[in-house]
Amino acid sequence: MNGIVNVLKPPGMSSHQVVSFFRRLLQMKRIGHGGTLDPGASGVLPILVGKATRLSDYLMDYEKTYVAELTLGLATSTQDASGETTALNTEFTVSPKRLADVLASFQGTIWQTPPMVSAVRVGGRRLYELAREGVSVPRKPRQVQIHAINIMAIWHEQETLGFGTRVLLRVVCSKGTYIRTLCHDIGEKLGVGAHMSFLTRVKSGPLHSSQAYTLEEITELVERGSLEFLLPMQHALPDWVQVKVHPLVEERIKNGHFILPEHLVDVPSTLTVGDDVVLLSLDGQMLALAEIRKTDRLICQPFRVFME
Repeated sequence: MNGIVNVLKPPGMSSHQVVSFFRRLLQMKRIGHGGTLDPGASGVLPILVGKATRLSDYLMDYEKTYVAELTLGLATSTQDASGETTALNTEFTVSPKRLADVLASFQGTIWQTPPMVSAVRVGGRRLYELAREGVSVPRKPRQVQIHAINIMAIWHEQETLGFGTRVLLRVVCSKGTYIRTLCHDIGEKLGVGAHMSFLTRVKSGPLHSSQAYTLEEITELVERGSLEFLLPMQHALPDWVQVKVHPLVEERIKNGHFILPEHLVDVPSTLTVGDDVVLLSLDGQMLALAEIRKTDRLICQPFRVFME
């Protein structure tokens, strides 16, 4: 059993707990995920089954899209709604234009300091482990990319924005971006304090929440003997050229040996040196990832083989 599951993770479960759920349900150990999602957050969590676990680095590299709620006037120790209040500001007003200008200033390359509740390791310990012990340690800022940040809705009672105003944001960002930290930093730049009061991931690379399965739906399908929720491994690489190979050269691929373009079926005319390709069997099973190279002739060189 090999493939990818587009899971709609419920709030309250850690990514590791979802992995454990699938190990029990499918009765196999070789299962992982393609990008951590905070326990309090919901949304797309790629689950990798069998040989697909070897594609985790590709899935983690994709940009992500989140919908987050920013609440103004209250900062917390965890930068989200689960933490203790660290700052309370009830007497302020912010114009919608000021908010829009501040949000725009975060678009592009920014620096973020990982929150103490993150899984980053410092001195061999996870930050969230230290946070549970009441310990705070210095953290190195990291560069991340905010590709887009847009206001979807604003809930407030007055014309100007003030304490308790909730702003629904859509954020498209690079891997490694902490949305809770983004919300906290927006509050700092506004000078009023803020925290992330809600978060859901609507897109992770090629996976979208509109096509995701709940854990209950997956359980029901498994009980019926159906694996329709299991996407083929090549779904993780939708932008790669995908070509089928002749069965007679599968053994060469298995041993990591190059094959020639004439061993490929229906070779695209646009295939050029440096292209990465997905090699498939005639029945559509992923055999390997390969690169088109040139020696004294064009060759297709596997660099990650999934055959056993």
